[in-house]
Amino acid sequence: MWKDYSKSYIKNNRASSISIMAAAFVATMFLSLLCSIAYNFWAYDVEQIILEEGDWQGRIVCESLGSDDLSEDNLLSLVCQFANVKKAVINDELSQKEKIVADVYFKNARTIYRDMPLIAAQLGLNEDSIQYNSLLLSRYFIHDPEDETPPMLLTLYVVILIIVAVSLILIIRGSFELSMNARIHQFGIFSSIGATPRQIRTCLLQEAMALSILPMLIGSMSGILISYGVIKAINFFASDVSGRHEAVFQYHPSIFAATVFISFLTVIFSAWIPARKLSRMTPLEAIRNTSGLLLKKKKHSRFLSCIFGMKGELVGNALKAQKKHLRISTLSLLLSFLGFSIMLCFTTLTYISTRYTYFERYQNVWDIMITLKDTKIWDFGLTDELQDISGIQDATVYQKAEAMTFLPEGLQSDELSSLGGFESVSGTPNENGQFQVSAPIVVLDDTSFLNFCSQIGITPSLDGAIVLNQIWDSINSNFRYKEYVPFVREDNQQTAFYKDDKVVEIPVLSYTQKAPALREEYDNYALVHFIPLTMWNKTLGEVCEAETDSYIRILSKVTANLADLNGLEQEIVRLVSEQYEIESENRVRERLSNDSLFQGMVLIFGAFCVLLAMIGIANVFSNTLGFLRQRNREFAQYMSIGLTPQEMRKMFCIEAFVIAGKPLLITLPLTVLFVQFAVTASYLDPMVFWSEAPILPILIFAAAIVLFVALAYYIGGKRLLQCDLNETLRNDALI
Repeated sequence: MWKDYSKSYIKNNRASSISIMAAAFVATMFLSLLCSIAYNFWAYDVEQIILEEGDWQGRIVCESLGSDDLSEDNLLSLVCQFANVKKAVINDELSQKEKIVADVYFKNARTIYRDMPLIAAQLGLNEDSIQYNSLLLSRYFIHDPEDETPPMLLTLYVVILIIVAVSLILIIRGSFELSMNARIHQFGIFSSIGATPRQIRTCLLQEAMALSILPMLIGSMSGILISYGVIKAINFFASDVSGRHEAVFQYHPSIFAATVFISFLTVIFSAWIPARKLSRMTPLEAIRNTSGLLLKKKKHSRFLSCIFGMKGELVGNALKAQKKHLRISTLSLLLSFLGFSIMLCFTTLTYISTRYTYFERYQNVWDIMITLKDTKIWDFGLTDELQDISGIQDATVYQKAEAMTFLPEGLQSDELSSLGGFESVSGTPNENGQFQVSAPIVVLDDTSFLNFCSQIGITPSLDGAIVLNQIWDSINSNFRYKEYVPFVREDNQQTAFYKDDKVVEIPVLSYTQKAPALREEYDNYALVHFIPLTMWNKTLGEVCEAETDSYIRILSKVTANLADLNGLEQEIVRLVSEQYEIESENRVRERLSNDSLFQGMVLIFGAFCVLLAMIGIANVFSNTLGFLRQRNREFAQYMSIGLTPQEMRKMFCIEAFVIAGKPLLITLPLTVLFVQFAVTASYLDPMVFWSEAPILPILIFAAAIVLFVALAYYIGGKRLLQCDLNETLRNDALI
């Protein structure tokens, strides 16, 4: 009997059935999409870590010293004796004559932080000899128990996924509750003739599964297809980003199984909540239920009644009666519009900031940058060949090095003294009354250094250093618009560099507030020295530690368009890559890549917000169509007191206006406050942002929300007014 009844109800109540199927489809699609994208992001992150750091889990570093006990074969044999060790291999790249480095892989990596110290103890090594691939392990939720601040980004993603799943349960639950509440009177009659609560619950759950199985499967497949499109879109927009490997769409059967299982539990749980509530009602309570809205006469809607009069009062009362059912749609629309508005404003602000602080700041400084991997500047021998390329206006080869110097208090400038002196930069002085100051070194090829001497108006020479004598005045300026004051007095004619017990002094040719044309951001509180390669080779190599890479900064003679710079870049790469491992950057291509990433980020986050809005709009449709029978009685009562169909249409318009307008009115001031805070925090001129503010996309998104909510109420109102409302007051027959 129950099976035939369920089939009959589904067949004769298509609007209610479609709303449930739509809710199940949207919720499952959204869940499948999030699970698939989350899995692909996780897989991509793991791939990136493996490419950069390797797939090793633990690492043992020990001194070999020619001992048989610490030979490579014996080391691997001892390590592999542990039951949890899957394999151990010698890292030939890191191993040297004086030490052996072994990479260790575990069968169960979750015990690595307990096993590695035991392995080290067995080998007679201390814990300083072991290392962990902590970043890779954290992606598998394996954290050092002694680490007070483990990386929790992946855990945060899982928490967000759980929150989304809970919200989806609420969405589907709303659709089921609307359908079941419309049938309280019917099930009261069934209960009075002998139907048990268990039979009623079983009937409702069977209907839920019959309506939801197909939408769940289609929704899962749709989520997979959309996530595939998202990965393709990310690859398209980030295709020119240097140092990035292409993302490959990946999907595991366990993800599909988990998605369907969670969706199944979601549907069961969503249907069980209202079914349990309905089945626990007594037959008398169910039969006496009028299936209408419980209008609260004591509560008044002052705002709506002031604007729309009596119709506004009726709408406000009806909305309060539907408050529980409209909660999900209101929250979804609010979050979608708020997220979309803030996302667009944030990405626009980020784009403006990047453009001002990077592209526009350095657009006249470089056109092509070549990074010479693991190459010292003194090992580079193609400087003259570079200068012979016809399209190059200027080429500078340079390398950076870290160094320290000690300065007496009397050497600080008057301007720095007024700001707190050396103590504000480097803390307390040493026992000799001197302050330790960072003095990074930029080593220029000799030709570029001589050109720099000419640019600042001093006699070109290779027998000294040029000091960038400036320090950021952080008290009287901000990081966006920095102002600088002299760091030291300019009567000191030499600088001493220190490393351990070694001291090297070099002459200072000049002090300047103008840096050479390099794409470099210097430390705000450092005394930067520019020296020629000849000076480095003579003296400084003993006390300064140079970075592993060198750089070539190139300005072109050609016009700054992508085709010309690409041609020049290819010519340079052909020359240099024959002898050196390099990475190449092109200023115009970098700008276009940044624009593409910006557009892709807006597209992806915008699509997420659109999906969130779809949930809210679907809930509005479900609520509007699902409440049709209950609204029949409500509006029949209104007609009985003299309301015309035209006035009832106006009431629907007011109700749609309130549902769509409430999220918009809440979002706009919050967005303005966020923009004001973000612009103030970034020290950006507000007019710069507002001149490029994404007002039009936000208005289009808001208009779309209003349009779809109005469409839902138009369909619901049209169907309702086509019914015989007078007959509704007398009709309590089963459907």
